[in-house]
Formats: sequence, C-alpha cells, structure tokens
Amino acid sequence: MHTTLISASSDLARHTSDPGWVFVDCRFDLANPAAGEAAWRAGHIPGGVYAHLDRDLSGAVTATTGRHPLPTPDAFAATVSAWGISNATQVVAYDADTGVYASRLWWLLRWVGHRAVAVLDGGYKAWLGAGLRATTDVVVRVPAQYVAKPDRTAWLDANEVASRVTHSNWRLLDARAPERFAGEVEPIDAVAGHVPGAVNHPYSTNLAANGRFLKPDQLAERFDESQRGANNDHTIVMCGSGVTACHLLLAMEVADEHGAKLYPGSWSEWIRDPSRPVAKGRSG
Repeated sequence: MHTTLISASSDLARHTSDPGWVFVDCRFDLANPAAGEAAWRAGHIPGGVYAHLDRDLSGAVTATTGRHPLPTPDAFAATVSAWGISNATQVVAYDADTGVYASRLWWLLRWVGHRAVAVLDGGYKAWLGAGLRATTDVVVRVPAQYVAKPDRTAWLDANEVASRVTHSNWRLLDARAPERFAGEVEPIDAVAGHVPGAVNHPYSTNLAANGRFLKPDQLAERFDESQRGANNDHTIVMCGSGVTACHLLLAMEVADEHGAKLYPGSWSEWIRDPSRPVAKGRSG
C-alpha cells in the first residue's frame, strides 16, 4: 500500500490497467479553471480520470465560506465512487508537477478514511520525463461503492482556529508565498495579510529545485523550525483556500510527522468576517 509519495517508473506504469488502481489527474489553474481538464484531454496517464478542483474536490461556495470549502462526505464519496474507487482501491493522484492540487485529493481521501492514496512525485512532468506512455483515450470506469468514514478531528473551523492560535503551545502554519502572507501583494482575495500569530511556511519550501519533494529528514528540519516547539497535534495548516495547505500535510507525513490539522476555510474564509483580526508583515 502506498500512502504518501510514489515515483514514476515502469513498475508504476504496469498498474495503469490494474482494476485495483485508479490514477486521478488533478491538474488545475486558478486563473483559468478550464485549463486542467483541457490539458487532461490533450494527454494523460493511461486509464486516468480527471478531478476538477472546483467541481469535484470542493463544496458549494457561500457567503461565509472560503473559495474551496470541503465537499460533504456523501458528495465526495459519490464522486470517487463514480471514478471506480472503492475502499480497497490504491489511488495515485497527480498534477502538473509540484503536487499542490494532487495533495488536495490525497488529503480528502485521508479525511474520509482512505489510506491507500499517494501523490506522484513530480507529477505528469515526471511521468513524461521517465519516458512513460501518455494517451488521449478516455476510459469509462466501472462505478464502485465508496463508504466514507470522515474524521472530524482532522480539521478545524474558523472559531476553533481563532481560539487556539492565541495559545503559545499551538502553531498555525500558512503555506502561501511570503509576499502574500506579508500582505505586500494579494492577487486573489479581497483583503491582504495573514491571521495574527501565524507562521509563514511556503509550500515551495517542501520542494527541491527539480520540483520533487525533499528527503524526509530535510522536511522534518524545516517543519521543526516553523513549529517552534509546538507538537504536531497542536499544529494547524492553512493557505488561501485550503488547497496548498494540504501540501504541507503531505510533506509532514513524508517526514513521519503525524497529527497536524487543516483549516480548510483558510484565508479566503477568515476574511469573510470583518471582525476577525488581520496582521501584515513577514513575521507572525
């Protein structure tokens, strides 16, 4: 069973026709939401299905949610069932390269009780770089029946985050780029800045220059620095809308650091309530 990262190889390619495995293409572009699916149609891993971030990996946006709220467990179970994923399926999630969007699917499946899910390290770029076959064929998979067993302890809502971030033994890590965290630029959301007390831990610091994940000991060292003594089960991760934050959770699992929690609403939800405080600057 593969539960964190998996590498592109001829051995992995043999599983593209294995009924017990499902490859899910999560490529996406926030600036052009149709681009990921268009890229999938132009070429993808054989046998793979496409997961759209807005349609398949998120719930309905409301006046109080962030940009990518969690889907309901039942809705998500119906989605993965339609992809042919059962509770016994090995899932391989991938995106273009960094794993930012694939890690969202990885976390969602973990949240509903699925452990046999891994992210393709280096994504579709690594697959092609390994000389492995791509296709434009669209395979209609036989639907399965997935039974979701959601873990409510895996995530926190805005009120829970607000109450915990004031305590010195809790740490809130923000996965956004330093300039967005600092409030120097804000290309997406209506308000710039960060949650007071948060620590910036950009998801890019999980990656080597080639776009692959760092070694476990390197990841652990970087998280230890950002956590500043807080235990893993007292660590919360966030980003702009609860997507790239999942990259931090995947990296922590690779580093054998377990128990951190997601704030799925993240910054785009936090700023929906004007009474919530906002900080600026590169320090917490």
